Amino acid sequence: MTTARLFVAIAAVLGGSAVAAGAFATHALRAQLSDRLLTVFETGARYQMYHALALLLVALIGSQGLGAAGWLTTAAWAFVAGTVVFSGSLYALALTGQNLLGAVAPVGGAVLMLGWGCLAVAALLGAGESG
Repeated sequence: MTTARLFVAIAAVLGGSAVAAGAFATHALRAQLSDRLLTVFETGARYQMYHALALLLVALIGSQGLGAAGWLTTAAWAFVAGTVVFSGSLYALALTGQNLLGAVAPVGGAVLMLGWGCLAVAALLGAGESG
C-alpha cells in the first residue's frame, strides 16, 4: 500500500467517525451534557473533520508529486496525531467532566499547527513544480 493510500484510508476513518461523533452529540448527548460540555464535544468533532479533510489534501498533493515528500509525510502524521490528541481529549473532557483533560487539548492543537506548517514548507519546497 502506498503512503498516499494509507493516508486516504486514515482520513476516511477520521471523517466517518467525525460524522458519527457529531450525530452522537446531537442525538444522544444533547440531553445528557451541559451546553458547555456539548460545545466542547462538538468542537472535537468539528476539528476532527477539518483535519480528516486536510489529511485527504496532503494525500492528494503527495500522490501528484506536488510537494516535498518528507514534509508531506510529517504533515500527515502530525494531522493524525494532533487529531487524536486534540479531539480525543475534548471528547474525554465532555464525557467525564474532568477539567484536567482540557489541559491536554493544547498539545494536540500545537501538533495540528505543526502539521499545517509542514504542509506550507512542503508546498514551498515543492517537487516537480511547473509554475
